[in-house]
Amino acid sequence: MTRTRLDLTRTQILAFRRLAGGLDERLPRGPGSLRRAAWAGLQDSMPRAALLSIHARVEGTGPFTWEDPSLVQLWGPRFNVFVVAARDLAVFSLGTLPDDAKGRRRAEDLAARLSAVLGGARMPYGQAGHALGVHPNSLRYAAATGTVVIRWEGARQPAIWTVPPPEADPRDARLELARRYLHVYGPATPEAFGQWAGIGRRHGVAAFGALRESLTPVQTPVGDAWIRTQDEAAFRAAPGPTAAARVLPSGDAYLLFHGTDRDLLVPDADRRRALWTPRVWPGGLLVAGEIAGTWRRADAVMTVQPWRRLSRAERDAVAAEAESLPLPAAGRRIIVRWDD
Repeated sequence: MTRTRLDLTRTQILAFRRLAGGLDERLPRGPGSLRRAAWAGLQDSMPRAALLSIHARVEGTGPFTWEDPSLVQLWGPRFNVFVVAARDLAVFSLGTLPDDAKGRRRAEDLAARLSAVLGGARMPYGQAGHALGVHPNSLRYAAATGTVVIRWEGARQPAIWTVPPPEADPRDARLELARRYLHVYGPATPEAFGQWAGIGRRHGVAAFGALRESLTPVQTPVGDAWIRTQDEAAFRAAPGPTAAARVLPSGDAYLLFHGTDRDLLVPDADRRRALWTPRVWPGGLLVAGEIAGTWRRADAVMTVQPWRRLSRAERDAVAAEAESLPLPAAGRRIIVRWDD
């Protein structure tokens, strides 16, 4: 049966993404909220980016919330560092396991060798790579088995250790990863999912094909895409109140788009180039539901570049968010410098 394509406006899409991402109103403190904040993973490739993403979504976030026992750190999609709920480890590891025999064998053999070398201990990943006679970066391939987790604080090499294999089927994990991507990043295309997950276009298309009966086709201002059918009512609902301001780190899920998907979030081409730079991305400033500028931090000074004239109340809200950032340097007040 042919399903009618649903027309969605930019306003509807962004409102849904903020709702799904917990960005309009912070969630109450606790493991359940941390899991929801990390529903599609929290990229942590920039030191403590995941912590700032949690702060934007969960009340009471402190400097060490990222170390909560309910969370775990791993090399996830695209071999980037992610923080995810410990109970969701299989989704973000097995969900990226190669489908081809050669790729899967490489991951599984490397994981087995790593486990034997570590013998239940933790070890700096450089030392572990040396013990195996491989470049340490190649250990990332083993993470797709769900048996390798890490601890990376940014300034030093990550510590690495192994855990028992998840009791999950890789295909089920891949489909759950696609569902989560659709919920947090949707509307989405299978090609975009394949790129985000690091599994390639063909496998992204296959995952969406397997989920097709639970998906609804949509027309967006930037082209055709898909949403989860169970999310349709939320897309259609009237937008609720937006947060006055949120300070989103580089790589935050609300900003992690490529290609034409960026056009929807930031319609102006010059501003897109300012947010998604060729090298290290700045953070994004979310004001009243719209990306309204960028920010970078050097020690205790945050430099904010607004894209429009902000009211005094908006500037105060941005400053309050910046000053509340749960940075480890306790007692050091963040100073906001405006670069208008």
